[in-house]
Amino acid sequence: MAVKKAVAKKTAVKPAPAKKPVAMKGSAKELKTLEMKIGKVPKFFKELTTKEPEMFNLVMKFEQHIWDDGKISGKTKKLIAIAIAAAMRDQHAVRAQLAGAKNIGVTKGEVEEALRVTFLLSGMPAYVYGKAQLDEVMP
Repeated sequence: MAVKKAVAKKTAVKPAPAKKPVAMKGSAKELKTLEMKIGKVPKFFKELTTKEPEMFNLVMKFEQHIWDDGKISGKTKKLIAIAIAAAMRDQHAVRAQLAGAKNIGVTKGEVEEALRVTFLLSGMPAYVYGKAQLDEVMP
């Protein structure tokens, strides 16, 4: 005589409904302010406002702390950022920083001078790279 084993029934487990991210209040204004300071704001960063609002808030506080005038001016910080981006040959960063520089009154002559320092420390390729971006963004 064969003994039949009891087979346990599988019950369908419904996944818990996903929590819908909530956009932060004031995030559009903060993004606009950030865009004025740094130039183009990357898409992934804009998405933080709904996907990870706490992270967005922390980054915005850090951004403000970095870009605000301190021991050196915001314009000087912008020139440093442009020089670093050119040295790294990061086209997106160079263009974004140049766009932000125009918004805060940095002149083409000031950028050219900063790029000369980049040339001294990073070589001709970095200078040429930054200069090419500069001539397109600030003709």
